[in-house]
Amino acid sequence: MKKIFSLIFATLLVLSLAPTTPVKAASDDNEFRVGMEAGYPPFNWTQKTNADGAVKIDGTNQYANGYDVQISKKIAAKLDKKLVIIKTKWDGLLPALTSGKIDAIIAGMSPTAERKQAIDFSQNYYTSQLVVMVKKDGKYANAKSINDFKGAKITGQQGVFHYDLIPQMTGATKEPAMGDFSAMRVALESGTIDGYVGERPEGITAVSKNPKFKMITFADGKGFKTNPDDTQTAVGLKKGDKNLEDINTVLAGMSQAEQTKTMDQMVALQTQTTQKVGFWGQVKEILKNNGGDFVQAAGMTLFISIIGTFIGTFIGLMIGVFRTSKKSANLAMSLLQTVVGWLINIYVEIFRGTPMIVQAMVIYYGSAQFLDISLDKTLAALLIVSINTGAYMSEIVRGGIFAVDKGQFEAASALGMSHGQTMRKIVLPQVIRNILPATGNEFVINIKDTSVLNVISITELFFQGNTVAQQNYQYFQTFTIIAAIYFVLTFTVTRILRLVEKKLDSENYTTGANQMQLPLEKKVVEIGGEK
Repeated sequence: MKKIFSLIFATLLVLSLAPTTPVKAASDDNEFRVGMEAGYPPFNWTQKTNADGAVKIDGTNQYANGYDVQISKKIAAKLDKKLVIIKTKWDGLLPALTSGKIDAIIAGMSPTAERKQAIDFSQNYYTSQLVVMVKKDGKYANAKSINDFKGAKITGQQGVFHYDLIPQMTGATKEPAMGDFSAMRVALESGTIDGYVGERPEGITAVSKNPKFKMITFADGKGFKTNPDDTQTAVGLKKGDKNLEDINTVLAGMSQAEQTKTMDQMVALQTQTTQKVGFWGQVKEILKNNGGDFVQAAGMTLFISIIGTFIGTFIGLMIGVFRTSKKSANLAMSLLQTVVGWLINIYVEIFRGTPMIVQAMVIYYGSAQFLDISLDKTLAALLIVSINTGAYMSEIVRGGIFAVDKGQFEAASALGMSHGQTMRKIVLPQVIRNILPATGNEFVINIKDTSVLNVISITELFFQGNTVAQQNYQYFQTFTIIAAIYFVLTFTVTRILRLVEKKLDSENYTTGANQMQLPLEKKVVEIGGEK
């Protein structure tokens, strides 16, 4: 037990000493940090090399390319800064900008009225034509107007104006919005939806990668009615950003012909169709090309899960010990115990009552925006998983302590042992054994729940799988591999914990426990005067 607690303490000490730095404005350093999904071709995508003018994605061994990347390079050159690409889920782009994690959003974002209330926008750098993507052999493949989709199940990307246009499609059913275009393409191919609203460049790329898709374009008067701002694409900046004028100068210098030429070049890079070699042949090819990336991402998933579960269990044990301690006779100490108890209850209820993805957004971006502290994203991930796990483990530990027979507490008290000694030498060894199955379950849950950390740009297993699927458009094949890796991780962890349980249930453990308890009972009898 002493070795275990020493190791836990050392881990906590190292993590507590990890540096945090104040948020720096773009003008304070020599970097121009641009946020994008790197998964919305041809505007932006992820690739394995720096070919065709790609730029390295921060914190990874991958590169981003696309129309948005080329625009970003022009702006960075004008600002005389080094371009740094931050790959972030769409939902995390606005919080990343307002909290200072990035300097600009260049991700095919439209300057809608709602977004203008939160951030500033540059002038337009591309104007899109709206389309509807359907299956080539589907019921709506011959549609000519938005009114030809009666009975169709249509969706759009969450947080994008495309989704708000669906009610204009008379008779169509507005399905729940989806997180990104990858999810919509999978849903369309599987038949879950009949179509999704998108933009022409993305549609061209999707059709080139998947011949089963068809892009429906509309003649004047038969398409969507939109606000001009909705179809334009602009650079998102923090309110009052002093670089806005320089950025507008760069964009104003790009003629319509140059914009079209650049976009056509990016579309051409994405129009290479995938060779058909059968499902398992494609799986083998993906493993050959991306196996190393999957292993690295699985390592990050395991690292965060192990450390988070480890520290979370320690937090749960400490809370359990505190909650079972007796009230101090000293008034001041008793009042302090009450206040700390209230704080612990608030902590447990909040972190058990909110999703981890929300906690990640609040802690990572909120600490920067409201406390002016920039946490390293890996440290933030460890913190999030640890305190989330600690809230659940505190209740598990409480149940484990109550499962210990009260007679052992009374016997220890009769021997003059303090509450801390009783817990450390008698109760906690039994509690750890009793809660081991539940702790293992928390570990397995954490392995899977790390997938939500992609909103703070953690390159864990799911994030890496989604990245690869966005490159090869082989979603089912790629996620079959990801599912298999998750299963191997959780199955292995479960079996290891079963071995640990058997070890603790072995004869040595049982004998040791009996040797610990029998002298206590004997001494209590002697103290009672019966012998």
